[in-house]
Amino acid sequence: MEPYATADQVWQGAMIFARIGAVLLMLPGVGESYVPPRIRLSLALVVSLALWPVVSGALPALPETLGGMAGWIIREVIVGLAIGALLRSFLTVLATAGEVVALQTTLAFAQTANPLQAQPGSTISAFLMLLGTTLIFATNTHHLFIAGLVGSYELIAPAKPLVTGDFATMAIRTLGDAFMLGIQLSAPVLVFALIFNLASGLVGRVMPAFQVYFAAAPLSIILGLSVFALGLGVMGTVFIDRYRALANVFAGGAGG
Repeated sequence: MEPYATADQVWQGAMIFARIGAVLLMLPGVGESYVPPRIRLSLALVVSLALWPVVSGALPALPETLGGMAGWIIREVIVGLAIGALLRSFLTVLATAGEVVALQTTLAFAQTANPLQAQPGSTISAFLMLLGTTLIFATNTHHLFIAGLVGSYELIAPAKPLVTGDFATMAIRTLGDAFMLGIQLSAPVLVFALIFNLASGLVGRVMPAFQVYFAAAPLSIILGLSVFALGLGVMGTVFIDRYRALANVFAGGAGG
């Protein structure tokens, strides 16, 4: 191997590939189950080669023992999975919003295969998650992922201790913010459903013989989806702005 690459260069490439491969395994759009493994592996190799001249200075020297090498590789894989999990967990914003909208428009029973999850979900939730993934690539937010990979070597340098406490705190805060934002994005439909259900209840009390359910169910679907469609542009804009802010947390290390 020496005529092509030194042992130190091979070690540095393995360290970079361990972190970047783990991140790409979890990233939205790239790390989905429907993406062929060869495509993901090729992308991880290409990105690793591209970033090697940039981040090689932050990598530790080649350990003398096999146990030391395995420990460093496992550490980098854990760091990569943690970063990727944080970026993917924010997609629960759209899943939460979609489930709330589906419940309020009586469409929650309409389950469909969600290509971004390992289980079926409501049709609106699957639509929103696909929309969010499309917006990530349409707005070039995925470029921040590359900057974030470089910045992660400054924020979480391999030579420094692993900050598990900070990871746990950020993960809890990210999931909490994602749930709250999901409820906020679905707020227009929630307000509509509250007003509509109150009006339907009053009609049922005033006119007991009137079949409120048969008249209210179609109106609830039509009007609820109309409110959802009117707010879809704002929903996508708010989501992508907040997602870019999360990605900038790691990308800021590259700029700073």
